[in-house]
Amino acid sequence: MSAQLRIVLDQVSQIVDPDLASASLDLAAGLVDTAPRDCTVGAIVPGGAEVDIAGLDDVRALSGGRRELAAAWQLGFAPGVGGGLIHAPTLMAPLVRHDRLHDNDQTTVTLWDLRAWEAPELLSKTSVAWQRGMLRRAVKHADAVVVPSHAIAERLAEIATLGERIRVIAGAPPRGFAAPVDDVGRRRTLGLPERFAVVVGDPAAMTPAFRAVATAGLDAVVLDAVEGAEPAIADAAAAAGLAEGRAHVRGALEERDRAAVLAGAEGVLAPGAVAAWPWRVVEAMALGAAVIAVDSGVHRDVIADGGLLASAEDFADAAAAAFADRTERLRVLSADRGRAFSWSSTAERVWALHAEL
Repeated sequence: MSAQLRIVLDQVSQIVDPDLASASLDLAAGLVDTAPRDCTVGAIVPGGAEVDIAGLDDVRALSGGRRELAAAWQLGFAPGVGGGLIHAPTLMAPLVRHDRLHDNDQTTVTLWDLRAWEAPELLSKTSVAWQRGMLRRAVKHADAVVVPSHAIAERLAEIATLGERIRVIAGAPPRGFAAPVDDVGRRRTLGLPERFAVVVGDPAAMTPAFRAVATAGLDAVVLDAVEGAEPAIADAAAAAGLAEGRAHVRGALEERDRAAVLAGAEGVLAPGAVAAWPWRVVEAMALGAAVIAVDSGVHRDVIADGGLLASAEDFADAAAAAFADRTERLRVLSADRGRAFSWSSTAERVWALHAEL
């Protein structure tokens, strides 16, 4: 195969979702590293954006900024993009009519979660409308829709008529993700206690996790809380038995701070069951942190035997029992499972997808 694969990097200058922005850059670097012989990697970016990825063959900067492109592409206007092989690591893609058979034009998109359909209350109304609109365009024009787990693929098949165009390619933790050498100092700067458990996911599902943390005599650290959610989360923690001041609610942390928090946790609790790629769980496994998650299709796909899965009804008791056993075994299982995910492996599968198409 001799071709150029162009990846859409829509968040290089305006970050809307830090996880997707990081994943897009990591995938681009992985595509460069794993490119087949005589194949190159290019990028499509909003106007004015600069990309610093070694090995990119060329970068096509479009005339509009990210916001303008998002609006235009939702309406099916994609001037200046051109054809060829295009891979979007999100739903942000120039989904227009093209001829894969005669012109070898391909456009694939990636859908990391189904919150816009299963839990729209977790997103803004604008985001929900945009994602649903872009999926409708994907149904019409995408050659493949990539999702990160088989459970999400099965659910997506119920939502959209995509047939065999749904493909499963897992994500990975950030390249080089590891506990920083100053992890203790970073946790102190963040105002965290010495012993704590991390709670991630849907705030509405956190009560069993808080109950387990309280039983274990730990503090709870909630990551990725949206602005304004702290009072409600604190009330839920108090209702579950956590004394005042023992729930530490934090928003989106930069990568090294996040690694320091996850590495220092007694365990990472994921009590939610929304069909979404569990970014923090995958990062926790990369660090060998003990993972305790609600038994869901996505968690079975991703965690497998790398952590403890429990039903929503049994979650609090199972997590409390795991903490009582000191979680050493869970750490070993987590570290072993964490080695299954890398952006190089993901990139190889993306290359294989486009070769198959």
